[in-house]
Amino acid sequence: MTSHSNENTILDDVNSPELDQKIMSQVAGDFIKVADHLKEASYQIRKRGFSENPIFVVARTMVEVGQMLFTRLDFETQFDYKASFLDEFVQRKLIGEESVELFKENFKNADEYCCLFVIEAEFAGFVFIPFPED
Repeated sequence: MTSHSNENTILDDVNSPELDQKIMSQVAGDFIKVADHLKEASYQIRKRGFSENPIFVVARTMVEVGQMLFTRLDFETQFDYKASFLDEFVQRKLIGEESVELFKENFKNADEYCCLFVIEAEFAGFVFIPFPED
């Protein structure tokens, strides 16, 4: 599933096709270090009723979306991580109102998968990565 900020629509694929292997490798390498923390944050966002669709913004540069969870210095990662959710993406028009139901239908089980919104250079898109099994 993909949403590009300039399109306001969601494409019907699992991960953004434009996400090249180098970026995906860097995201996956980071994810190993932070997966447990993101899983707990996802659980807390859902448990406290903020959203059933937690989204974690992953970027090297300052972005206005989400609330900072941790920076690159906290876990020696390549990216900073922010917590957000579907409503904020709709409010900021990163996901169009007409795409909300499609997004919810394609959102993977938040207990099993982490929804990342990766922002890197000219790329911005959603990636679902499975949490490591305990």
